[in-house]
Amino acid sequence: MPTRTLSTPSSSLPTSRTDSPDGAVVIRSPRIGDGALMWRLAVDSEVLDVNSSYAYLLWCRDYRATSVVAEVDDAIAGFVTGYLRPEAPEVLFIWQVAVDESFRGRGIGVKMLDHLVCNAAEHGISTLETTVSPDNEASQAMFASLARRHGAEMNREQLFRPDDFPGGHESEDLYRISPLHNSDDHTTEDKR
Repeated sequence: MPTRTLSTPSSSLPTSRTDSPDGAVVIRSPRIGDGALMWRLAVDSEVLDVNSSYAYLLWCRDYRATSVVAEVDDAIAGFVTGYLRPEAPEVLFIWQVAVDESFRGRGIGVKMLDHLVCNAAEHGISTLETTVSPDNEASQAMFASLARRHGAEMNREQLFRPDDFPGGHESEDLYRISPLHNSDDHTTEDKR
């Protein structure tokens, strides 16, 4: 199977901008200088498993073609980290989604995911995967909405059991959204 890439490791995704009454949202690839801010957002979320600050710096360098940050008025409002699975390069795995508390309720998480999915679909990536704990209804709803907007099916199965983790952790269910389509109206929010 040929390897697919969104772009070279050092390249960036296209930048997108949407204007709203709350300010313009600019979605772009992360820069190394964003790593500390991403780490802080993860810590402040109080729900994400926080990686080392070093890991976020590496993420900004090595996975910038499959990750994004959102800026509102030059402030980092959120981030999504993702990567192409080495054994399945047609799969974009979403690792973390975070939105600063002061920017929640504006659809920024949805905009960041749509940006990644549309770019992935344009480059032949057919599947998005992520894991969500069974009690995280907000994330489950966000990914179900993403699947609907992009005309894809979403399937769920248990991936990691609590005893797979050292030190205790909830189980993590694997969500697969496929096939990905580049929706012309990917910047509009799902209207339920």
